Amino acid sequence: MKQPVEIRTPYITLGQLLKETAIIGSGGQAKWFLKETTVLVNGEPDDRRGRKLYPGDTIEVADNGSFFIRSNQETTD
Repeated sequence: MKQPVEIRTPYITLGQLLKETAIIGSGGQAKWFLKETTVLVNGEPDDRRGRKLYPGDTIEVADNGSFFIRSNQETTD
């Protein structure tokens, strides 16, 4: 089952996602983690920690689960 990751900004980077979901402990670990672990973004392998993820994107991290990006932007009327 895919876990939702809610963001309040237009996008989140892959490195930020890994940190927010507690897959890695710090942003500095992202580069090494992505070199050693298969990560699929929308079904395509990606190892760029700066990859921008937008609402609707799906991410699969080997041995750590699946996630999807959901917007949680507060709207003011």
